[in-house]
Amino acid sequence: DCLDKQSVAEAKKIINARWGKVNFLVNGAGGNNPRATCDNEYMTPGLTEGKSFFDLDEKGLKFVFDLNITSAFIVTQVFAADMTDGGGDIINISSMNAFRPLTKIPAYSAAKAGISNFTQWLAVHFSKVGIRVNAIAPGFFATNQNRTLLFNEDGSLTPRSHKIISQTPMGRFGEPEELLGTLRFLIDNDASGFVTGITIPVDGGFSAYSGV
Repeated sequence: DCLDKQSVAEAKKIINARWGKVNFLVNGAGGNNPRATCDNEYMTPGLTEGKSFFDLDEKGLKFVFDLNITSAFIVTQVFAADMTDGGGDIINISSMNAFRPLTKIPAYSAAKAGISNFTQWLAVHFSKVGIRVNAIAPGFFATNQNRTLLFNEDGSLTPRSHKIISQTPMGRFGEPEELLGTLRFLIDNDASGFVTGITIPVDGGFSAYSGV
């Protein structure tokens, strides 16, 4: 449980006993919540249907922030303790939302922007003890977590997916395995030993495309 510091500490004990000192960490816990999600992209005059910004539950917002930011804070506190004598690498998982906030999901967008900022802060803070801190910002990947949002039951694209693909120059969703090369680069001191404090998009060109 990445929001329970004692649980994380117990996990670290198991890892230390089995494999020894931790030398890299991936903060991958995250996600959104329906309570912090609008039903409509825009508020328009006279709109009464669906859940608006004013209907969002502040507990939902707090849950999203805890899941994305507080978890990274707690897990880093616990596991980075192994790295202060000898160095190590921390990889946070940001998002395209950190660059360009998506409609309907204000809490998740703000939380991922916070992760990118936290990455920079940690990179500076840990720079004198040899810990490098970077982030990966995935674009749109088809996974079990979001499959029902991207595809209809018959396998066709949802309206939101059509928008995503139209804004992704490579014209497709990413495959999870396509994140591994960037991850390996960032944890390899021979390849990226002078790289810290950055967020790398892996997005099929989404962040580069203006829509025109």
